[in-house]
Amino acid sequence: MKTLHFDCFAGISGDMTLGALVDLGVDPEYLKAELAKLNLDGWKLDFVKERRGGITGLHAVVDLDGDTSHIADDEDRRHHGDDHGHHHCGHDHARAHDHTHHVHRRWTDIRLLIARSDIAEGAKTRALDIFTRIAEAESKVHDTPVEDVAFHEVGALDSIIDIVGAAICLDFLKPDRITCGEVELGGGVVRCAHGTLPVPAPATQLLVRGMPVATGGFDKEMTTPTGAAILAASVDEFITTARFWELRTGCGIGTRNMERPNFLRVSLREEAGEAAPWKTETLTLVEAAIDDMTGEAFGFLMESLFEAGALDVTLSPCVMKKSRPGTIVSILANAERLDSVRRTLFHRSSTIGFRETEARRLYLERREEIQHGEFGAARVKTAFWDGEPLRAKMEADDRARIAREKNCALDQAAH
Repeated sequence: MKTLHFDCFAGISGDMTLGALVDLGVDPEYLKAELAKLNLDGWKLDFVKERRGGITGLHAVVDLDGDTSHIADDEDRRHHGDDHGHHHCGHDHARAHDHTHHVHRRWTDIRLLIARSDIAEGAKTRALDIFTRIAEAESKVHDTPVEDVAFHEVGALDSIIDIVGAAICLDFLKPDRITCGEVELGGGVVRCAHGTLPVPAPATQLLVRGMPVATGGFDKEMTTPTGAAILAASVDEFITTARFWELRTGCGIGTRNMERPNFLRVSLREEAGEAAPWKTETLTLVEAAIDDMTGEAFGFLMESLFEAGALDVTLSPCVMKKSRPGTIVSILANAERLDSVRRTLFHRSSTIGFRETEARRLYLERREEIQHGEFGAARVKTAFWDGEPLRAKMEADDRARIAREKNCALDQAAH
């Protein structure tokens, strides 16, 4: 099962979501082409590679009619840079550029705009869900009918691009499941159309109901209403622990340079609890570089290591200090036989030290059976994929015996 996971240790906003999902693998040209189907003029979307806390990711920048003044890092802006607005109170209010660029839109107008567009149906449904949740939160905060909610800046071009863009990205990736960990809300106060209020803003507080959240990790608002609505409309399960295989990771960079890293991390995972067509185990990789043993000694060492319980032993040529040719002895062993392998390496090689690292091995289920034929019994090993036979092969020693008996080449030997 392919799982998309949101790691909101520094909160979440619309632009950070866009940057993270494109960094994860969404084709930015596909995203722009789909957004063009909204038939809205006056915007341009770019992705800029930036660094926060030593981590590189993508910063999504919506340029309205060539205005890039909103890129400046300014104390009146929120750390995210893309979530926009003073709609009533607490709506994403980061942009510091001239608000005359914004068109104030009612919820009914936005709903009609998205519904009439030609974007993919999955993206359209999710975008409407995200906006609906924001509208309902604003309705409760201000005790007004949902149909009367006017989004002001959240209905502006840049916000529509963020929300619809996030929906398009999620539809492009098509994960089987979406999860999220604890969501950092931030701290301090937030300025909005109705004055200064403590974080989280009222709409955000409503939108994160039922989510595991934390406050105080930052002294700024870290999760915006848009970010909270994206999670509320998309996450299947909020989790605190998981076992999984990491497949890909993307980072969406926030605007502000802060003492703590300001980015959103998303990842594609394969959950360990799922019945994968292969098995997995954690082993120890032992490596020693040796430049003073003969070929005969290496052969004896390899045999001894297998006898000691090594699962695999390989010898690789290398060049060591003083330009001496040497050999890297690489050994895979499980925890139960590791001490036996260590003793053998120290006693039957010339090394006085080696490196150990943890290694994860993936392997197919395999079964060995004895088959009887014209040339007697032979061992045949079969590998299985998801319970079905994938390939079978006779053991090399038995093939060699048959080849000698039939006086033929090894690859012609068959049982």
